[in-house]
Amino acid sequence: MRIAILSPIAWRTPPRHYGPWEQVAAWITEGLVREGVDVTLYATADSQTGARLRAVAPRPYAEDRSLDPKVWESLHIAALFEEAGSYDLIHNHYDFLPLTYTKLVDTPVVTTIHGFSSPRIIPVYRKYNRRVHYVSISDADRHPGLDYSATIHHGIPVEEFPFCGDPGRYLLFFGRIHPDKGAAEAVQLARQADLPLIIAGIIQDRAYYDRAVAPYLDNDRIKYIGSVGPAEKGALLGGARALLHLINFDEPFGLSVVEAMACGTPVIACNRGSMPELILDKETGILLEHPEEAKAALALLKDIDRRRCRAHVRDNFSVETMVKRYLELYRQIIFKREIGKG
Repeated sequence: MRIAILSPIAWRTPPRHYGPWEQVAAWITEGLVREGVDVTLYATADSQTGARLRAVAPRPYAEDRSLDPKVWESLHIAALFEEAGSYDLIHNHYDFLPLTYTKLVDTPVVTTIHGFSSPRIIPVYRKYNRRVHYVSISDADRHPGLDYSATIHHGIPVEEFPFCGDPGRYLLFFGRIHPDKGAAEAVQLARQADLPLIIAGIIQDRAYYDRAVAPYLDNDRIKYIGSVGPAEKGALLGGARALLHLINFDEPFGLSVVEAMACGTPVIACNRGSMPELILDKETGILLEHPEEAKAALALLKDIDRRRCRAHVRDNFSVETMVKRYLELYRQIIFKREIGKG
């Protein structure tokens, strides 16, 4: 089985700090390699992989502003589809643009839909609905106008997230600083509860950060530490009393939620999007129907077994489980194609 993985090129694969789509593509790629699959990863030239690396873009365009994103993503995607005949299947993690190439090749294409950035991109997905095999990353993120081959939740390398049974007192916000992700709500909850808060993540909306987060930073009780890379992530997540995920949108998945629970840290989250698929209410976290319930939820943390949090992730959201499910899907698609040829 010869598989091509098309990763985004905004960040390196795997990313140095931020880059969730690139990170998932990396975990799938390395998991397939461990299973003995012949994999070629299409990513930036500085990417690191045990697979065969095929690179056009010299560096991530989000890290080198001299690179025009449209130019390099066009060259990047074209490089794979010009070589499509070399593969039994292409696995696309690059959103909607590669779909427009799929009728030009015979190789079947699986597209993991990592969420819909805007309703404006839906017409592309609709056009190629019968041509491409769509995978949703949660049942909550399925669009009613599209057909799906599977829902496959993301999986993480649980062994890279050390368990912490004796956390500190601080609450943690870990994610993009953007209104969708609830950084301001986390700040206000920490102030109401008189608990320390650490905020980690890239600033995606500077005006929001300046207005709703920065005025409350004191580098003591509430502090912002920037984006945190893989080497520091486990200790930060595991040391928290709870991860605050007070989202204001229907989140497609939420890697930080699973990563926190893998470290034993329960999650207090708004009950939106994929959250009830990831969190067992009152067992691995607390699901809120209204953000105003968050302060009361803090008192329930003492009843949550941190080992139960880790076991839940190990049993349901491991890389091994994710890769197994993708391999099953690949084999089904390739088998049906071979039968069709006969």
